[in-house]
Parts: sequence; structure tokens; C-alpha cells
Amino acid sequence: MAENVKDKVIAIIAEQAVLDESDVSMDQSLEALGIDSLGLVESIFAIEEAFDITVPFNANEPEQSEFDISSVASIVAAVEKLVAEQTA
Repeated sequence: MAENVKDKVIAIIAEQAVLDESDVSMDQSLEALGIDSLGLVESIFAIEEAFDITVPFNANEPEQSEFDISSVASIVAAVEKLVAEQTA
């Protein structure tokens, strides 16, 4: 399941950044990928829909969120955690 989460998250982020999935690496930030605040919100919505989860994210204050958006890897880890909590 974890690899599936990673692949789906990367696909969503790549789509928002208008990049190929192969151009998205785990250590990149969304900002480095060219995703602005609107793209970030759209990415969060797409992630919620793809995994049927609710992301604890405040678009107005992302630094105050429990959902770490500092890198692709941190987003994947946060989604994996939410998916695991949902199935537990």
C-alpha cells in the first residue's frame, strides 16, 4: 500500500506542477516544483479525494497545520499516516 500512496501522491503533485512524474523527487518542495498556494490547495483536495481522507490543513496558515507540506516526502508520509489511521 505504501508504494501505491507514494505513486498516487507524486502523480497528483506532478499534475498540479504540469510535470512528468519522473521530474518529481521526494526531497523537493512544492514551491521548487512551481506549485503556488492555489495549486497547493488543489493538490490537497485531490489527495483527499484520491484516498478518501480528510487532511487537517489550513490553507490560510499552512505553517500552523498538522499536515507537513515542506517536501514531497513529508506529504507522502502524512498521507500514509492518515490512510493508516483510517483503516485502523
